[in-house]
Amino acid sequence: MDDLAPSPEAPATLGETHEPRTPARLYALKDRDTFLVADAFGDVLGSGDGLFHNDTRILSRFQLFLGSHPPSLLSAAIARDNVFFTSHSANQRLPFPGGPVAPPGVLHIARKRFLWDDRLFERICMVNYSRDEVIVPLTIEFDADFCDMFEVRGLRRARRGQMHPADLDGRSVARRYTGLDGVTRTSVISFSDPPFRLSEHRAEFMYPLGPESRLELYLEIGLCAGPTPTRERFRSHAARARFSMRARRRHGARLRTSGRLFSEWIEKSKADIALLTTEMETGPYPYAGIPWFSTTFGRDAIITAWQVLWVDPSLARGVLAFLAANQATEVSAFRDSAPGKILHETRRGEMATMREVPFGRYYGGVDTTPLFVALAGAYAERTGDMVLIEMLWPHLEAAIAWIETYGDADGDGLIDYARGATSGLANQGWKDSQDSVFHADGRFATGPVALVEVQGYAFAAYRAMAMLARRRGEEEQSAAWSVRSEQIRQSVEQTFWMEDEGFYAIAVDGAGELCRVRASNPGHLLFARLAAPQRARKVAQNLLSRDFASGWGVRTLALGEARFNPMSYHNGSVWPHDTALCALGLSHYGERDGVVALTAALFETAASFEMRLPELFCGFPRQAGEPPVAYPVACLPQAWAAGSVYMMLQACLGITVNAAERVVTIVDPRLPIGIDRLWVDGLTLGDEVIDLAFERHGDHIRVVTAAREGLVVVLGSAR
Repeated sequence: MDDLAPSPEAPATLGETHEPRTPARLYALKDRDTFLVADAFGDVLGSGDGLFHNDTRILSRFQLFLGSHPPSLLSAAIARDNVFFTSHSANQRLPFPGGPVAPPGVLHIARKRFLWDDRLFERICMVNYSRDEVIVPLTIEFDADFCDMFEVRGLRRARRGQMHPADLDGRSVARRYTGLDGVTRTSVISFSDPPFRLSEHRAEFMYPLGPESRLELYLEIGLCAGPTPTRERFRSHAARARFSMRARRRHGARLRTSGRLFSEWIEKSKADIALLTTEMETGPYPYAGIPWFSTTFGRDAIITAWQVLWVDPSLARGVLAFLAANQATEVSAFRDSAPGKILHETRRGEMATMREVPFGRYYGGVDTTPLFVALAGAYAERTGDMVLIEMLWPHLEAAIAWIETYGDADGDGLIDYARGATSGLANQGWKDSQDSVFHADGRFATGPVALVEVQGYAFAAYRAMAMLARRRGEEEQSAAWSVRSEQIRQSVEQTFWMEDEGFYAIAVDGAGELCRVRASNPGHLLFARLAAPQRARKVAQNLLSRDFASGWGVRTLALGEARFNPMSYHNGSVWPHDTALCALGLSHYGERDGVVALTAALFETAASFEMRLPELFCGFPRQAGEPPVAYPVACLPQAWAAGSVYMMLQACLGITVNAAERVVTIVDPRLPIGIDRLWVDGLTLGDEVIDLAFERHGDHIRVVTAAREGLVVVLGSAR
């Protein structure tokens, strides 16, 4: 994916690190720039989990014990709206010196929590189901290590700042750390009841609990001290958190199907995008994923916004505005920046501030700039919103200027990259682990590297600028950009095509040598509509063959290629967003049956992951009766994984929404396997709204529309 995420076998360096191993089942909550990752008990054990704020871990340990033992887990779940986490457990045997002994399984413990206003709220409810009084020796152990996210991910620092002595006041503990950047970061844990014993890392309570009686303990963890936790505070802030989430989920058209589980996949995906979306000054922006990428990423946000564009263009508007406001204006090798280049990621932790890593504001993505321009064009067609385009126009011109100059380091007409400093990313496409670009014999490509899909994005960017210039009345400039897009098309067809493979190569290296490797990247050429139709058909045959199609999705690398490893990060794994981009590309060239099959594969994958697609999973071939194999440190939730269902459905339905021309075009629509009806309610075209219904009648899909006068639905057939 993005950032510092190599394949597991790659050696760790300052620029490329391993995520630490964490338990397979973790649960995440998020609010603005704060997120929590904990296990099924609700505990934080200090590996890759914790409570984080602005890339700093403010809670590194948080464990509940009854006496000296943890409880026995019954179940755990995140609510369907992603607001609440609840864990249910029962006691083990509870001896109390000089008193009664409670047998196991008589005490029910329910931990319910949520995040609001950058603060963790938790209620611990205990109910005694025995006929005798139980003495409950409840202990909570906690710590705050204030590690930077990159420390949590494996980077070792030569030195750290100063940890201050804890401040205790009877029912709360405050920890403080002053970083090398001079910033003092604080973490405060507070309890509704004063513990009978409280120390720097431990709170102990002793509750007598009568037969069939209950008690509740409330606690809060935040960046500063607050009022004493109470039931009223818990309930009032919980209502605000739920109302806020409900408002975020109301954006865009609503999709419903006749399949309960398929509809659940859609709703869970919508909830995940809402969870990850943060309201910025420039509008809504989807953070990439939890835990490693809960921040602003350029590429991820653009793809996520594009995935949902046809149902909810508001996300694209927020993404475009934010990225324009953070466009590079200077040349920096350390930040891999140059004027006009679009942001790769931002970080706000101590290590970024101290320039121990370049990611405070980092621009090391070769594809983000052309994707930004191409999304602007797609947004304008979808919405007709030329007011935003006028606001963005200087930024779009600067971006296209970067593509024409800095984007082509060796002057060969192809967009390429070579990192400016060793602290940056070695590879700067979406497959940015250090081993993801290589030759057929396994040799790594030397820079500057021109990736095949990036040329497709640049092609789409020039076409977008040509269209937008034409709408602005700049015919001469429009024609010039059209010529440039055609030049890129011809260069790709002449340079990257491997006739013997019936496929495009992944890249050209700095020596001009073709990296003759079959990877999923050319599927993105189809998404950009660059490939010639006859070649696109051959690419489709490859992508749908067993070499690529694992039965769960499209592999990032074909079977038999050098460095293929189904357990790697980019060399044989399956990424849902990659599969979705390939699927929409196949759809552009009329390949509907393959799209329907891939949609079924991703749906069945989601069903194996509780209706939530992870960032990636292993690329082992599908075996009868067995689920897909999880990738151990994949982000979950992940924005562009969640957005994949919308792009898959767009590919199935063959739908295009053009508000500028007040037209919805539907070409050779198909429904997912097992789905007989699909409804699209509240699809907006400017100020107008249209409802669509797709119904299966034998081998035919009937489309029923409900629209105001003046809106046109055009039905066509695939070429």
